[in-house]
Amino acid sequence: MGDTLEFNEIYQEVKGSWNDGRLRFSKQNVVYKSSKTGKVDSIAVGDLSQAQWRRVCLGHGIKLQTSTGHIYKYDGFRDSDFEKISEYFKANYKVELVEKDMCVKGWNWGTAKFSGPLLSFDINDSPAFEVPLSSVSQCATGKNEVTLEFHQNDDAEVSLMEVRFYVPPSTGDEGTDPVEAFAQNVLSKADVIQATGDAVCIFKELQCLTPRGRYDIRIYPTFLHLHGKTFDYKIPYTTVLRLFLLPHKDQRQMFFVISLDPPIKQGQTRYHFLILLFSKEEDITLTLNMSEEDVEKRFEGKLNKNMSGSLYEMVSRVMKALVNRKITVPGNFQGHSGAQCITCSYKASSGLLYPLERGFIYVHKPPVHLRFDEISCVNFARGTTTTRSFDFEIETKQGNQYTFSSIEREEYGKLFDFVNAKKLNIKNRGFKEGMKGNDNMYSDSDDDQHDAYLERMKQEGKIREEANDSDDSEGESDESFNPGEEDDDIAEEYDSNASASDSSADDVDDSDDGGSRKKPAKKPRISEKKEKKPRSKKEKKVKDAGAPKRPMSAYMLWLNSSRERIKADNPGISITEISKKAGEMWKQLSKDRKEEWDQKAEEAKKQYEVAMKEYRERGGGSSAPAKKETKKKRGKSDEKKKKGGGGRGGEREKERERTGGNDSFKSREFISDSESSSDSARGNSSKPKGSDDDEEEVISTPPSSEESGSD
Repeated sequence: MGDTLEFNEIYQEVKGSWNDGRLRFSKQNVVYKSSKTGKVDSIAVGDLSQAQWRRVCLGHGIKLQTSTGHIYKYDGFRDSDFEKISEYFKANYKVELVEKDMCVKGWNWGTAKFSGPLLSFDINDSPAFEVPLSSVSQCATGKNEVTLEFHQNDDAEVSLMEVRFYVPPSTGDEGTDPVEAFAQNVLSKADVIQATGDAVCIFKELQCLTPRGRYDIRIYPTFLHLHGKTFDYKIPYTTVLRLFLLPHKDQRQMFFVISLDPPIKQGQTRYHFLILLFSKEEDITLTLNMSEEDVEKRFEGKLNKNMSGSLYEMVSRVMKALVNRKITVPGNFQGHSGAQCITCSYKASSGLLYPLERGFIYVHKPPVHLRFDEISCVNFARGTTTTRSFDFEIETKQGNQYTFSSIEREEYGKLFDFVNAKKLNIKNRGFKEGMKGNDNMYSDSDDDQHDAYLERMKQEGKIREEANDSDDSEGESDESFNPGEEDDDIAEEYDSNASASDSSADDVDDSDDGGSRKKPAKKPRISEKKEKKPRSKKEKKVKDAGAPKRPMSAYMLWLNSSRERIKADNPGISITEISKKAGEMWKQLSKDRKEEWDQKAEEAKKQYEVAMKEYRERGGGSSAPAKKETKKKRGKSDEKKKKGGGGRGGEREKERERTGGNDSFKSREFISDSESSSDSARGNSSKPKGSDDDEEEVISTPPSSEESGSD
């Protein structure tokens, strides 16, 4: 058997709610750590006096009792754990683990036994239920009745409000009232706050940020009393989890933070933290309301009857002695400005984030304390509004996410080094490792320096583009996107369409023998309209099946080789999920591996260029010759127009030169039948056979009234 026994998901009942945690049995002590609060219960082996194994609602549980009267109960064990724990107790603790059955008869008549901080209701020497007296908030007595009221827990779905016990009249000769005796036994161990006696000391008009206002703080031996103008709060020292003393960024003020569980309540508002703000320059002379002998006996040298110093020092010193907990201060972290905190925003308010030795704390609205052991991962994210700041995201193991935004980018290096030194899991470590060594990455300068966030976004955009191309390539024979070659193909296709339309228009001019009335200036405009419409539709239709396939990019080559491995590692994955998974894997690939695939992509591109050259030499790609023939025909038609100056077209050209070429254009609707009858006949005779319907949109200019009269 090993030196220790550890169990996860062991539950502890706290005021009607179950809190999970971890339990460890060692040869020196028994340690239980709550996952919710981080509070640690440690029981020395020498103090153990009794151990019971019981059947409870969450399986099986252990009840441990110490020689000082304290009782600890832990539930959530399996039936098979009994033998292992029993043998360990016998070998190391010299304590026998006794099986104890609970009474399930349902009787409401029995015997009340007070055993330390527990009230046990027994039926025939078997416990029916147990009441932790620390959960009792009030005890009231009546005629033969005692009523117990309980503290409420916000985390509990169902809460027990009160229990009434009927106490029969006593027949003894002692003369004591059994009801009063019962109530005194309850109150002696109950968590009932009674302001009896004088306060140890009083601090007047302290500034409190949470809850907001100025309060007089009265220090009693067992609780803390906040007295304000509107509200009063009584805080038992047993509810104090931690104490923090944090310097403000201006180095002139101090925060004193008290963590509470359960929190103090005001209506529906819960205050888990009590935050006090002090000025460093404010001093005080304090005298405790106790004799020197009592001070020495009670506090064992931690406090003196007469003390003087800074106000924040006196408050923190008194609280540390009464609560008996250490004060947490910032560790070795120093930000860009030398402060031990970082200015940031959480939700809608601006505040300060303090990296501690074992967690983070944010003050002040709302206060947040996150321990390292409850953090799942952290993330450095780009700021949403500007590149001069970034966001720091913390995700807990319970699934909650806390985003601290608007952090100056000069703080990035210090914060990343701190997180890395604490060995926290960084979500996007692949990008941040490359940026870690750059000290000037967040330097405050307006010069055009290297922006790591910009480079990261460019890289992500490139990877997304390659991922989108991979989806298209799966449907089109795994062809990759090459921007330069794609533009060449589009240009060739555009020119080939233009040459075809121009050549058809020139054929019309040639058939007219120089007597055409069509405007040469209108032809390019009409041809452009013709070319834009079918361009997007004809790209895929004109594709030559015999042409060499375009080379694949480095990402596509890597994806084709890794696709089967991704499918094997993730059975049942869909095509879209493969692309997403591949994109993430490609991001995390090292530079050396990427360079290997880049070289393969370059070799594939060279092979494609050689194959494309051979393909064109064999006569492939007929768009270029068509372009040359179009230019030749266009040149011949221009020469004919220049030479044909004796006809009607030549006269109209001269007239256009004199008037500056501003002939008004008339549509078919404004041409009368009498004027255009001869022209329309002449136009029909000049139209060649087999011409396309598109040529009907080229409208000839009607002759002037003088010309029609002469005709």
